[in-house]
Amino acid sequence: MPWNECNRMDERLRFVARLLDGEKMAVACRDFGISRKTGYKIFDRYKEFGVRGLEDRSKSSYRHPNKLPFQIEKAILRIKQDHRTWGAPKIQDKLVKEFPMIKPPAVSTIHVVLDRHGLVKRRKRRRHKAKGTPLSQALAPNALWCADFKGEFKLGNHKYCYPLTITDQRSRYLLACQGLESTKEVTAFEVFERTFKEFGLPAAIRTDNGIPFASPHALFGLSRLSIWWLRLGISIERIKPGRPQQNGRHERMHLTLKKEATKPASYNFLQQQERFDEFIEVYNNERPHQGLEGRYPGELYTPSAREYFEPGVPEYPCHDRTIKVTRCGRICIGTRKINLSTVFAGQYVGVREVADEVWLVSFLEYDLGFFDRELNKVEPVGRNPFAPKVLPMLPE
Repeated sequence: MPWNECNRMDERLRFVARLLDGEKMAVACRDFGISRKTGYKIFDRYKEFGVRGLEDRSKSSYRHPNKLPFQIEKAILRIKQDHRTWGAPKIQDKLVKEFPMIKPPAVSTIHVVLDRHGLVKRRKRRRHKAKGTPLSQALAPNALWCADFKGEFKLGNHKYCYPLTITDQRSRYLLACQGLESTKEVTAFEVFERTFKEFGLPAAIRTDNGIPFASPHALFGLSRLSIWWLRLGISIERIKPGRPQQNGRHERMHLTLKKEATKPASYNFLQQQERFDEFIEVYNNERPHQGLEGRYPGELYTPSAREYFEPGVPEYPCHDRTIKVTRCGRICIGTRKINLSTVFAGQYVGVREVADEVWLVSFLEYDLGFFDRELNKVEPVGRNPFAPKVLPMLPE
C-alpha cells in the first residue's frame, strides 16, 4: 500500500506498531511503499524521541550562520547600554555569568552586533572607507560598462554556446561578444583581459548576481572575477535579483543579437563566432541607434585613458600586518588558521586590532569582517558594501 500523504502521522504510528509487534523491517517497508533507509530513520526517531519523534519536522535549515537568538542580541545591547566602555570580551564574560546554561557567542560575533548598531567607536583611519558605487546612468564613455551572458543556445553540432557580452553604457558600443563553452571564470577572465588591453579600463562594471560575476555562497557574494576588477580599480555594480531592467540597455542589445546572429544557430563555434564578429561591426558602425538620435555607437565611443596593468601587492599602512590568503582561503597567523573565503585565495589582506582581542580584516578600501582570539573564522561586518543598490528607472 502507498504511503498516505494525507495523514502521515497515523501511517508512521501503524508502521512503528508493526515493527514493535516483531514484524521484519523489509516486510513492513514493502507494505508501506517506502525504502528501508526511510523505515530505519522513522524507527530510530521513535526510539529516541517517542511518539513526538514521528511528527513532521521543519524543513528550514538547522543552522543559520551569523544568526543570533534575538534574546541574546537584546542582552548584548542592554549590557552595552549599561556599561558604555565595555568591549566585546567583557560583554561575553558577562553573558557567561547571566546565562551559564547557554554557550555564549564568540567575541567577534558580539563585536559585529555592536558594530551593526553603531555602538563601536572605530579608530580614525587616513584612508577613506569605500561604500560601493550606487547604480547610476553613465555620463561619459567608459564610466560604466555592462556585462552579461546572453542565454545559452545549442549549435548545429549539439554543443551549447554561452555568449559573453560587454557594452559601454553611455555610447551603447559593443566591446565584446564571445561565444564560450561555459560560464566558468577561467574563460571569462580571458575575454575581459583581452577587452581591457584593447579598450582600457572602465570606472565601473555592472552585472547581475550570477556566476562568474558573483559567488552566491562566498563572502558578500564576491567572486574571483569581481575581486580582480577591484584590484584593477574598477568598482562593481550589481543589479537587484530578478530586475534585468536595471541593465536595460544591455538587455535590449541582447534582443537584437538574438534576432540577427543566433537564429538559426551556426554549426560550430568557429562559424558562430564569425557571425558574432560581423554583428559587432554592424551594430557599432552601421546600425543607427534611436537612443543616440540616429548616430552609430562607434561615433560616440572612445577608448579609456586608463590602460590595463598587472595589479601589484596592495599596501595597508594603517593596519598591523599584511597577510597573503592561502589557497584554501585562510589567514594564517602563527599556528592559527582563520577561515575567510576561497575567493580571496592568493590575495593580500590587511589585519589590525580594533578592540580588545578583536581584529578587523580589510581588502583594499573595504572592511570585510572581524575575528577574535578564539573563533577561527571571519564574521562579516554588518553591512554588505557590495550589496545591490536600487536603480532609478530612466527611459532607455
